[in-house]
Amino acid sequence: MYALNQNQDKNLELALPVIQQKVTVSFAYPVHFTMGLFDLHNVLLARLIAAECQSQHKKVLVIIDTDVLRCHKGLISQISAYVKRHANIMTLVDKPMLVPGGESAKNDSYLIKQVHALVDKVGLCRHSYILAIGGGAVLDMIGYAAATANHDIRLIKIPTTVLAQNYSSIGVKNSVNAFGNKNYLGTFAPPTAVINDFSFLTTLSDTDWRSGIAEAVKIALIKDADFFNLITTQAQALVNRDMNLMQQIIYKSAQLHLNHTATNGDAFETGSSRPLDFGHWAAHKLEQLTYYKLRHGEAVAIGIALDCTYSYILGLLSRLEWQRTLNTLKILGFTLYIPELSAAMFNIEDPRCIFQELEEFREHLGGKLTVTLLESIGKGLEIHEVNTAIYREAINLLKNKF
Repeated sequence: MYALNQNQDKNLELALPVIQQKVTVSFAYPVHFTMGLFDLHNVLLARLIAAECQSQHKKVLVIIDTDVLRCHKGLISQISAYVKRHANIMTLVDKPMLVPGGESAKNDSYLIKQVHALVDKVGLCRHSYILAIGGGAVLDMIGYAAATANHDIRLIKIPTTVLAQNYSSIGVKNSVNAFGNKNYLGTFAPPTAVINDFSFLTTLSDTDWRSGIAEAVKIALIKDADFFNLITTQAQALVNRDMNLMQQIIYKSAQLHLNHTATNGDAFETGSSRPLDFGHWAAHKLEQLTYYKLRHGEAVAIGIALDCTYSYILGLLSRLEWQRTLNTLKILGFTLYIPELSAAMFNIEDPRCIFQELEEFREHLGGKLTVTLLESIGKGLEIHEVNTAIYREAINLLKNKF
């Protein structure tokens, strides 16, 4: 037990009362849904910026995911024409900055420096805008750069993938990978707005189309049984790329994710409860072990299957609900087992061991492990200790049956 040395340590506080500082922060931002955002007749973006214009046109810096540009080759010309149409409201300060798509955007710290340097070069202030167009990983990196440049540049996110639109890019977190850890550096910085333009989804590969559905499955399983029933009954239609249905799935998923963030009392995650990370502890490790060849959503699907199977073995989840969940994931096209899941699973010291992520997850949560399991479809359950022997059994079940 630590004790003060009375001879050496003294209370140097003056006889003045303590000033107890308390700051209450309230924030609000819209999440819009549209088609053809940069069509000259679509005034959504112009109205958003004009609402804060106050008779001064705003400086706008555009940053684009190169993967998006490959599929939408006329995008830069469209943006240029759109800004010229609304020149009384906004002006482009430079040609659009192009950044590589995918997880590499979060692994390259030099990209952040490039964003910072460009912000400085063109003279953006806190009343200027960065328009970020791309997938979730790119928007994570740009969000982190924007939040740390000139005390937080206003950011309008335009996510272009299913996963980014229904979960990863609609919230207040921005993060990049560092020191071999996923999302090690990050900020909580609400965007000025999020605009989900469904027209970007038309050019997605089947893999990216499918990948984002995993986060909708996740939130349905822990929050909304009716939503999960919709996904289950319409799984084949989603596989067949029914756009109207996908719009419903994205909207409901976004609504559930945002509602949780707004109402659970811990929007900035000061505690250790992270139900929205259901299925994610294993997913993060699998992404790393596959050198990020495995999409985030694909890894989350495996993580969901693993935690559902663990819940089933523990007797929390009925056999019928367990099978229904895993069969839905299979119909959606997800693989539920890859060799990396069981590599070195008996040797916790081996860096390939999936269970190493449990300790990293504990540290990420502030020292207290919290894993979300399923008590039933639509109802999550948080636990603080896990049995790796049972998890090994769960892995073998996935390997042999699914």
